[in-house]
Amino acid sequence: MTNTTNIRHIVLVEDSADDHDTVREAMHLFGLPTRLSRVSNGDECMALLLRQADGERPALVLMDLNTVSTDGRESLRLIKADPMLQAIPVVIVTASANPRDVNFCYQCGANAYHVKPVRYPEHLQMLAGLLKYWLVDVTTPTAPANSP
Repeated sequence: MTNTTNIRHIVLVEDSADDHDTVREAMHLFGLPTRLSRVSNGDECMALLLRQADGERPALVLMDLNTVSTDGRESLRLIKADPMLQAIPVVIVTASANPRDVNFCYQCGANAYHVKPVRYPEHLQMLAGLLKYWLVDVTTPTAPANSP
């Protein structure tokens, strides 16, 4: 079990203010010590991850697929192709239930794929379960792949 006394860093790739607020609410309700860095698109995500590649590794990237500029599909592909970033868990949280998107994301190395529930209570509950799983129940890497 992961030590929950340490602050865990989550990168949220989300251009919707409402969905950002729902993630924040799920974090608050769950009560884990976390730090959330929100970026609006894939370009910002990659810039953030590459700045942190030699230092703090995020515990999790939550990624919407449909963002402006570089979308989540391309960002996922780039993250999983980069030896310094590929071990970071990337969980897709998107409105798309399109089987082509699901298949593409898993083929590119997504760690999970969740379709956002339409209703707020279900969305909040899904996020709380997702955060518990990835931040408490699973042990994730803390250093880049080439570090001892």
